Amino acid sequence: MPRINTLTTSLLLALSPLLFTAAIPSSAAAPDTDALRSAVKSHINEHGGAILGDFRELLSMPNVSTAAADMQKNAAWISQYIGKRGFTSKIVTAGGAPYILAERKTPNARKTVLIYAHYDGQPVEPANWDTPPFEPTLKDGPDTLDWATAGKQAIDPEWRVYARSAGDDKAPVIALMHAIDAMDSAGLDASVNIKLILDGEEEFGSPTVEDILKENADYLSADVLLFCDGPMHQSGLRQLVFGVRGDMGVNLTMYGPSRPLHSGHYGNWAPHPTDALMRLLATMKDMDGNIQVAGYLDEVTPITEAEQVAIAAIPSVDAQLQNELALGRVEGAGKRIELAIMQPAINIVGFQAGGVDDQARNIIMSKARASLDLRLVPVQTIEHVRETIEAHFTSQGFYVTHEEPTQEVLRSNPGVIKVDWTSGYPAYRSSLDGEAAQRLTRILTEYDGTAPLLTPTLGGSLPVHLFDQELDMPIVLLPIANHDNNQHGRNENMRLGNLLSAIGVYAAVLQNFGRD
Repeated sequence: MPRINTLTTSLLLALSPLLFTAAIPSSAAAPDTDALRSAVKSHINEHGGAILGDFRELLSMPNVSTAAADMQKNAAWISQYIGKRGFTSKIVTAGGAPYILAERKTPNARKTVLIYAHYDGQPVEPANWDTPPFEPTLKDGPDTLDWATAGKQAIDPEWRVYARSAGDDKAPVIALMHAIDAMDSAGLDASVNIKLILDGEEEFGSPTVEDILKENADYLSADVLLFCDGPMHQSGLRQLVFGVRGDMGVNLTMYGPSRPLHSGHYGNWAPHPTDALMRLLATMKDMDGNIQVAGYLDEVTPITEAEQVAIAAIPSVDAQLQNELALGRVEGAGKRIELAIMQPAINIVGFQAGGVDDQARNIIMSKARASLDLRLVPVQTIEHVRETIEAHFTSQGFYVTHEEPTQEVLRSNPGVIKVDWTSGYPAYRSSLDGEAAQRLTRILTEYDGTAPLLTPTLGGSLPVHLFDQELDMPIVLLPIANHDNNQHGRNENMRLGNLLSAIGVYAAVLQNFGRD
């Protein structure tokens, strides 16, 4: 591309928030942003205890998607909670965990905003947590605070709530309802009809969401879908996000002798499946994280110039993160993190081959197992990923099976690996300059006083492609969580400044998205 075009593109994207704002005329009757800020501030000051109490109560309910009774309890609580704000709702299932679909109509509204969040959480290992994962704990740094006392004073934005799903992803439910409370109390009208889809099985890949969407497409029709999940940028700046990586998983079993063998009597003679599996996994990536599986990257589309320019406008946080995380090196051959997460990833998320420390035994195991998490980018397909991974295993000299191998199969092959694929979905990425993006950029710029970052993709995964496939509307992600929320891990948390900020942001969107 000629240099003049590159410069023009760069300038346009650098000035995009201003251009977007100018592109959408403001109504003469546009609401006073100061009045909205004042209403939100007053609500937080007067009802901080209720905000804390609501969040604590919701987080107290265990919410692992496979526990049906727990998920029904969560769904019932949320339905009642949003019902107090004028939502009509229904709980629907398609063979999996419940989804909550809800609607609140606004008189004379010409536009509708559909909001997605999920209320299920990752499985927990309570012994690894500093505090019980379903007994929410309020902390000021290392100090634990009394909930009742804290609820009677101004909320410090640096306080954090520790519990499963505090950061991922129950907070939007609380923030959105208190945004509505703040507006209602101040007599400020929404400009849109509000619809909700609250997912009860996102952490397990939302396996039935496609059926839910097909069966309820008319009910869920809207002008824009806001995905309220994920973290804000590591710089602490607000971001609008236009894509997510896809996700799929695979469980691997490597076979050794038909029974465990004494490592002294048989070591150096009977091959150890742990050694074989570790060596095989090591062939899949080099030390910079570059995938070495033949053909795996063939479907990957190049990053566009517009995306590169947008990323260049984002503050660099690599040095900050490397220091914060005590990393002596990073992968990606010098790419900044925002570019690195636009590439596919193969992550080893589990490995099982005997015990360690006092659980270690002097044996050659019969099996070694590993679980891989594969993060996909446009336009990788599930089928191609499976084919190339299995072909790689074969090229390394292993017999690939999808069933438990017979003794004859084990005797006939120098190495046997069983491959069990789990459910998955492809990536999603959209344009950074659609009309919905322009409206949201203008709204957030006016409310926050600074333009949001325009981020091409999150590194994490959501089944956004199914919403794009089944619902005809633009999709934008509006994350609210602090980047260091320990999502999916021990001591998951939400910084309360992020929760309170989300109340204002949601209120701004509801008040302004439907205005010309």
